[in-house]
Amino acid sequence: MEGIIAIWQRDIIKFFRDRPRMIGSFSMPILFLIVFGVGMGGAMESLVAAGTDAEEFNYVEFIFPGIVSMTLLMTSIFSSLSVIQDRDFGYMREILVSPVSRVNIAIGKMLGSASVAFVQGVMMLVLMPFLGIRIDFVSFLQLLPVMFMIACAFASLGLLVASLLNSMQGFQLVVNILVMPMIFMSGALFPLNNMPAWVDFLVTLNPVTYGVDLMKHIMIDVESLSPMVREEMGLNLTFFGQPVTTAGEVLFLLGFTALLILLATLTFRRKN
Repeated sequence: MEGIIAIWQRDIIKFFRDRPRMIGSFSMPILFLIVFGVGMGGAMESLVAAGTDAEEFNYVEFIFPGIVSMTLLMTSIFSSLSVIQDRDFGYMREILVSPVSRVNIAIGKMLGSASVAFVQGVMMLVLMPFLGIRIDFVSFLQLLPVMFMIACAFASLGLLVASLLNSMQGFQLVVNILVMPMIFMSGALFPLNNMPAWVDFLVTLNPVTYGVDLMKHIMIDVESLSPMVREEMGLNLTFFGQPVTTAGEVLFLLGFTALLILLATLTFRRKN
């Protein structure tokens, strides 16, 4: 346990000491919020109003949970780059020869990346009052553990990718190829209804889809929306034709995290 805490604490300290990284990690989510929320918000609201007669639909409120999820995804995955950096500078070799088990090393690195992403996600929530988005206190308390769980799932993915690669350039290339399709095929920025069958299949397999949907059902009062609006905005998520429940999404993300941590641990043992 001490080994997990030490590795976890080291990554958090590195993050808070790197101020340019803290500021720069906000650039992409805020850019997407401006382009999609402000730039395309009026057009999307008009389309929804024309198709459902819903005059009070707020598109910025719809995509903001997706923007927060995107922050968690990008920050947690790119924070896993520290695995390769630690390997290059010799720190990883030191902890691999220590009594700390490979499983504890993987969990410590995952928790470090997830904590960094969680902090970034919470900082994004500061924008809510300026965007006219309101959330009650109970929903806010529900949101925090869900955000950390989502960050852990995405950090485990980044950890697995980092454990398989040997260079920072290769990691950045692979992650960029993975991240953008995962964002666009998750419903984070626009609804994913009436898509071709092959796109629906990829959306169903995409773990980001369930994180985004979970965030939306906490941050948006979905029950107050009409069935037509929920259908139009893709808020009735299904898993191969079966309705998805909150408990099902939580179990999926926890299982996804555990599986990737196991695979990353096996990769550490094989390569080192």
